[in-house]
Amino acid sequence: MGELPYGTWPSPVDAALAASLDGRPEYLGTVGPEVWWTEPRPAEGGRRTLVRRPADGGTPVSVLPAPWNVRSAFTEYGGMPWAGAERPGRGPLVVFVHHADQRLYAYEPDAGEPDEDEPDAHEPAPRPLTPLSSVGGGLRWVDPVLRGDEVWCVLEEFTGPASTDVRRVLAAVPLDGTAAGDRSRVRELTDDRHRFATGPRLSPDGRYAAWLVWDHPRMPWDGTEVRLAEVRGDGTLAGARTLLGGPEEAVAQVDWMPDGTLLAVSDRSGWWNPYRVDPDTGEAVNLCPREEEFGGPLWKPGLRWLAPLPDGLVAVLHGRGSPVLGVLDPETGDLVDAAGPWTAWQPALAVHGSSVYGVAASPRSAYEVVELDTESGHARVVGAAAAGPVDPAYYPEPQTRTFLGPDDREIHAHVYPPHHPARRAPADELPPYAVWAHGGPTEHVSPVLDLHIAYFTSRGIGVVEVNYGGSTGYGRAYRERLREQWGVVDVEDCAAVARALAAEGTADPDRLAIRGGSAGGWTAAASLASTSLYACAAIRYPVLDLRGFAEETHDLESRYVEGLAGPPQTLAVRCRERSPVARADRITAPFLLLQGLDDAVCPPAQAERLLSALRGRGVAHAYVVFEGEGHGFRRADTMVRALEAELSLYAQVFGFDRPDVPRLHLEAS
Repeated sequence: MGELPYGTWPSPVDAALAASLDGRPEYLGTVGPEVWWTEPRPAEGGRRTLVRRPADGGTPVSVLPAPWNVRSAFTEYGGMPWAGAERPGRGPLVVFVHHADQRLYAYEPDAGEPDEDEPDAHEPAPRPLTPLSSVGGGLRWVDPVLRGDEVWCVLEEFTGPASTDVRRVLAAVPLDGTAAGDRSRVRELTDDRHRFATGPRLSPDGRYAAWLVWDHPRMPWDGTEVRLAEVRGDGTLAGARTLLGGPEEAVAQVDWMPDGTLLAVSDRSGWWNPYRVDPDTGEAVNLCPREEEFGGPLWKPGLRWLAPLPDGLVAVLHGRGSPVLGVLDPETGDLVDAAGPWTAWQPALAVHGSSVYGVAASPRSAYEVVELDTESGHARVVGAAAAGPVDPAYYPEPQTRTFLGPDDREIHAHVYPPHHPARRAPADELPPYAVWAHGGPTEHVSPVLDLHIAYFTSRGIGVVEVNYGGSTGYGRAYRERLREQWGVVDVEDCAAVARALAAEGTADPDRLAIRGGSAGGWTAAASLASTSLYACAAIRYPVLDLRGFAEETHDLESRYVEGLAGPPQTLAVRCRERSPVARADRITAPFLLLQGLDDAVCPPAQAERLLSALRGRGVAHAYVVFEGEGHGFRRADTMVRALEAELSLYAQVFGFDRPDVPRLHLEAS
């Protein structure tokens, strides 16, 4: 085994490879016996295609060619963008949202298949179902369900130019296309008294609809309500009422059992657990009372942590930290986990017959589509199979650990030491480490294969992902540690983990970096402004200004800051105390700032204010912007440039040579 300093190891995991495999399958659903999902195409402008797996188990195929992009922009984060139905003898009917214009389209992928009577049939084309609007962000649709000759879904309609000039209602769109040029043909099923809503879930007999709502200033993990209404014969909703939930109870999902029983995932016990709910009284019975999470943060409508099976069992995701797949007997409370190597599952469950489909990953495999046969207990990969582009010997081996922070509070983290099958560092050298702060901040990271992490660890740079206080996966009390403490608890927890790794001799205390995107970018920048612990930082599409975040961000998070930093009357004080823009005079370490110019969540204006505040202070930095990128990078060329720029930053600051990547120009402001 050859000896080379940390950071200089050669690696086959290059930036182009990491970018080409970025993203994961999402939004699973079944269309008859087929399973469908969306899948990223970084090399095709970052679009997402719709994939179907034939009922005979054949190779999954992309349903729509470029430039079709199946992605909703609802609340800027999207949600379930498609729905489909099997039509015997006619092939499936699918409706989907096209990202470029945000219109709903209907598509019959098998309609153009030639037969003996029509040998020259043309390739079918999607046809629009909804109109365009020139007002603000236009019309957006999400979380659809097919009902008769209509599509029922959530409509987000902008009423003015501001991001908060918006209303949301449940709506019914005719499948015949008559609303494509006529907004009046869209039937509104509810009024807009509630600011946010998920799509309707229809009871098996079609008599009832259930959905979730919430209002500012709450986020959906603070408090939501289950609304229940009767579906009349004319397709209108009557008697809508709140059945469950409230300001201090977050219901993450509502669904129906085949026998008409209503299910909900509620955190009324302090943990998201599954409940059977009486539709008349709202009485809720916990079906599996555990100090585990059976749900998560509802950032996007259409996420599914549970999926009822025809035989009365329920597929569930559950656990502390990373969720696993299990099958719950709601009568006995027995819960049996699926066998297999997968250690983390996404909230994207779908069911057909006795089969459960989900998106799962492990430390040795990226996210892929998995089928569980609940009768045999056998699980297998059926789609988006994780490719083996490099020898797995280059993959890092995560260590899930719990550290102690201030006041001896627990901090959960995943440590990825530098790892290479044919290289080692000199015995007297400690490795550099990058602390990764996830976004959200109400999110969670699992220890699964991520080639962006392998890109660094295979070169001799350690990574530690921190699920700081405020993260989901560990109960309501853990995620509420961040209430009014954003910029304090997250910064302290990341620093505590970094210091612990340095103190135990795992990391070089003089070569620590911090890295994050979105809310994680806030944590990274705030860390530079409040501690001298880090030698540098990589800051990606960040929040940098509390007041700016409240005034400039999109509607969903326009009042999020009240829960994170305090009520409006304290915002000016908290902004001065915590915002990197206001504390720029305390920043001395070099940093890389990466920003999408089309970012509606964290607009470039915040990044520009930080740079302006640093002008004349001599802080080395690089500001790299990307046209056509929004909040989160999706294009392969963007991700390549971002990864290589970050590596060059570390090389220059930590003192090693990387001639294989372009040198990042650091300028002193």
